[in-house]
Amino acid sequence: MANLKEIRNRITSIKSTMQITSAMKMVSAAKLKKAQDAITAMRPYSSKLTELLQNLSATLESDASGEYSKQRDVSKVLLVVITSNRGLCGGFNSSITKEVVKTINEKYSNTSVDLFTIGKKGNDVLSKGYNVTANRSDIYDDLTFSNVASLAENLMQLFVNGTYDKIEIVYNQFKNAATQITQVEQFLPIKPIEGGDASAVNSDYIFEPSKEEIIEALIPKSLKTQLYKALRDSFASEHGARMTAMHKATDNAKDLRDELLLTYNKARQAAITNEILEIVGGAEALNN
Repeated sequence: MANLKEIRNRITSIKSTMQITSAMKMVSAAKLKKAQDAITAMRPYSSKLTELLQNLSATLESDASGEYSKQRDVSKVLLVVITSNRGLCGGFNSSITKEVVKTINEKYSNTSVDLFTIGKKGNDVLSKGYNVTANRSDIYDDLTFSNVASLAENLMQLFVNGTYDKIEIVYNQFKNAATQITQVEQFLPIKPIEGGDASAVNSDYIFEPSKEEIIEALIPKSLKTQLYKALRDSFASEHGARMTAMHKATDNAKDLRDELLLTYNKARQAAITNEILEIVGGAEALNN
């Protein structure tokens, strides 16, 4: 059994760690509320805009659907991998890197795949075994729509000029503080509506000036919104995962502290008992 001084030092160390994890939990909880409100307010707009564009695209001729909807033979793919810049958030980052590896091995095993990473943690892991063309960890310093829009424009240009035939986004979708859902979402080309009725869609809207011009104007905005939503989802998921991880770490530290306090008290009691026995034994020896 460790001596009393060693146990005291361990208890002090665990208390310090517990204070740190508890503070990180509270900070993440405060940031999560703001991030959660932002993504919750944005989802209906993003979903409706995507649905509208898919419906409109379904009513157009195949050659008039725009440069962002062109379906090409897939020979080169770009995966946009969204992780965080910091750790201590449980399996948040590892779930993304595992999904990227799984997607490459199962879905694109015979296709050339490049990675575009957003976040230091994903870049640090994936750059060791895969071709990472760029890393934009700085986007989290000022996560605004205008900054994300410029990034989306670069990705759109890579598709239009034929550098990549397909672009997908891999990110964590926020469900609640304890649950994040890993998503692999197609960014370009725009997916056509599945199972839609073009005639029904066509009768629901009055177009002015024309469907083609509306789509030409709205598609870039929709793609920028899609990327911004993915980053917002990932940002909220990160704080939820960190809050949950720090909560569990604090609880574990409390349990370990209590166990050490019990061990310390037992050891202290045993030491006091030994001292009493020694005193009694010495006094008895003097009497004899």
